[in-house]
Amino acid sequence: MTDVIIKRALLSVSDKSGLIELGQSLAARGVELVSTGGTAKALRDAGLDVKDVSDLTGFPEMMDGRVKTLHPMVHGGLLAVRDNPEHFAAMEQHAIGAIDLVVVNLYPFEATVMRGAERPEIIENIDIGGPSMVRSAAKNHAFVTIVTDPADYGTLTEELEASGGATSMDFRKKMAAKAFGATAAYDSMISQWFAFADQGQMFPDMLAVNGKAPVELRYGENPHQKAALYTPVGPAAKGIAQAEQLQGKELSYNNYNDADAALELCAEFAGGDPAVVVVKHANPCGVAQRGSLLEAWEEALACDSVSAFGGIVAVNVPLDGPTAEAICKIFTEVVIAPEVSDEARAAFAKKKNLRLLVTGDLPDPRRGGLSVKPITGGLLVQSRDNGAISEADLKVVTERQPTEQELQDCLFAWTVARHVKSNAIVYAKDGATAGIGAGQMNRRDSSRIAAMKAAEAAEKYEWDESRAVGSAVASDAFFPFADGLLAAAEAGATAIIQPGGSMRDDEVIAAANEAGLAMVFTGMRHFRH
Repeated sequence: MTDVIIKRALLSVSDKSGLIELGQSLAARGVELVSTGGTAKALRDAGLDVKDVSDLTGFPEMMDGRVKTLHPMVHGGLLAVRDNPEHFAAMEQHAIGAIDLVVVNLYPFEATVMRGAERPEIIENIDIGGPSMVRSAAKNHAFVTIVTDPADYGTLTEELEASGGATSMDFRKKMAAKAFGATAAYDSMISQWFAFADQGQMFPDMLAVNGKAPVELRYGENPHQKAALYTPVGPAAKGIAQAEQLQGKELSYNNYNDADAALELCAEFAGGDPAVVVVKHANPCGVAQRGSLLEAWEEALACDSVSAFGGIVAVNVPLDGPTAEAICKIFTEVVIAPEVSDEARAAFAKKKNLRLLVTGDLPDPRRGGLSVKPITGGLLVQSRDNGAISEADLKVVTERQPTEQELQDCLFAWTVARHVKSNAIVYAKDGATAGIGAGQMNRRDSSRIAAMKAAEAAEKYEWDESRAVGSAVASDAFFPFADGLLAAAEAGATAIIQPGGSMRDDEVIAAANEAGLAMVFTGMRHFRH
């Protein structure tokens, strides 16, 4: 089967955008229009001749519109295999007319949930007849054209114009695939609502994962890999995927991954003093919080200016001109801010390849949700790491009590460490990172790498001493041996923050006491693999 002439179309849409123009185009080609409820009214109000579905079925719409299209006169016209003699005979016997085009989009379940409707209204916005028609038409795409997205109305019109009022098999196959995707995503969204919101199940028996509106990326992590960005169907936190890009090249897979890491850490400082986060390969390489954004940028950059080259920068407050000018002095892939001033836009405009993203409100770092990671033969699913601690949660385990400044540095270092790949060690002093060690196979090496970076920064900027001296050190997990802690002490750290819980805690505490360190336990680990 190749081209199919469109003689009769059934239109039933919740989203009325583009409906009138499509109806007028079809009517101008002599296509008979059949419709339901509000769709029929909108078409008639535009002066179009429309037949009600009830005229086909012989039954009125009933039960508050729950039953209107679920009828053999509709689904027979959709599912009949036109070149099958038995199907043709059944159509003749029961006076079932063929339906060649179905234009359907579904009840606004997502929008109903998003505006906080009560349960009965949410249930009423679970579409039944719509998905049934979509699936019937899509299954029988050899003879029926299905369109579910108003964005495809123009393509449909062009298809009809190019082929004298017919659709090609290629077009129908493409629309059928999109239609099954639409109903799958719709059912997935309903399934998620029932499981998570209605029943309070974190891990339902069947996990439905969905996404929509793919943006095909140039490639994945490497040029030989293909990649695309999908956004969730249903309620979801706004983040890097929803940010507005003001300028620059298309974002790559790695750009999105790194920018997400930068935004997630920057969100920890929402509502606080100006903060700057610099990320490279999804790991922070410099973080600082100061009285001005420019000062914060200078301090964050100083932590590891080598790694910052080609990195991602995120800020927690509107980006101003002087800070933008300073950022432009080094090669930066992406800059992310809740807002961007006109002066900052003008500064970045000189760097045409730099991607500039505006997020609006920063995401809530304490939000719930699931994290999904594919593995061979399955999916690993866990709740988001949204755990947090405050000063009141800290337990001092050493003979020496930390000073108030050491406590603040401990909390700052801990905030950063929970966003660093394990094994993670972060030195921090006066609201800025001094050195970061990430992703090592043992904690001692992470400590040494972080100390080395602090020493390199001191040499580059000709400081009197490394900023690791007098710093606080955060470890994302417990020190299994005293060696990692001693490496931090050798670098000049005076305070330690770590989860505790090792079999050798007593040994580690004794080493801290001997070195004159203050150490606090959080009781909470933050592995990030």
